[in-house]
Amino acid sequence: MEVSLDNLSSAQKDELMTSVKQQIALANAQELLTKMTEKCFKKCVGKPGQELDSSEQKCIAMCMDRFMDSWNLVSRTYTQRIQKEQYKG
Repeated sequence: MEVSLDNLSSAQKDELMTSVKQQIALANAQELLTKMTEKCFKKCVGKPGQELDSSEQKCIAMCMDRFMDSWNLVSRTYTQRIQKEQYKG
């Protein structure tokens, strides 16, 4: 089934773009959370058990903080780079 955007009004196109952007943002957030969980669990939990001990909890909290800080830095830098490229073009 082929869909043509030519038949959509400007408002419908804007609504569609907003919806697509929201879906992409949600997918990115889910991927970020999955990667962060996998990496921090692997780094901090030696022997999985019924519950995390205090050192594992602290390690995971610090790992997640560092992961988020790094992700935010990369995201900001990427966004700035894209904006610079758009202004050049």
